[in-house]
Amino acid sequence: MNFLTPNFEAIKVIVSVQDLPAAGNPSGPAAPGQESAALEIVDGSTTSANEALPDPFGGNFFLILMLFVFGMIVFSAFGGRKQRKKRASMLDSLKKHDQVVTRGGVFGSIVEIKPDRVVLKVDESSNTRITVVRDSIEQVTNDSTD
Repeated sequence: MNFLTPNFEAIKVIVSVQDLPAAGNPSGPAAPGQESAALEIVDGSTTSANEALPDPFGGNFFLILMLFVFGMIVFSAFGGRKQRKKRASMLDSLKKHDQVVTRGGVFGSIVEIKPDRVVLKVDESSNTRITVVRDSIEQVTNDSTD
């Protein structure tokens, strides 16, 4: 027998069995050897196939789930507001001779401040200077005043 080709005789038998009307009383338990449209629940009570089973999560599960997802989106959108304000005030308060650390881990002292860039002096002995984007300043390590 080839399993890749459909067996039409078996399909006809299955369809004809499904089309048979249910024997017996659909609202009560079936006699031994008799089919019934009633479903038996674990606690012994029966329910007809037409009746809806109670929702295990309650009727408002989908609504509660949507509210929970909406709350997560709101908290994630507004949660970092305080950190963004603190970072913006730190970048606005940069001044010459501040010791800073960049996101790349470079320590330096601010020599010149431009609107979008900062010139850092990273080596005192060779007077090495690098220019970095202002947003790449991670933190001010200490304020040294001259």
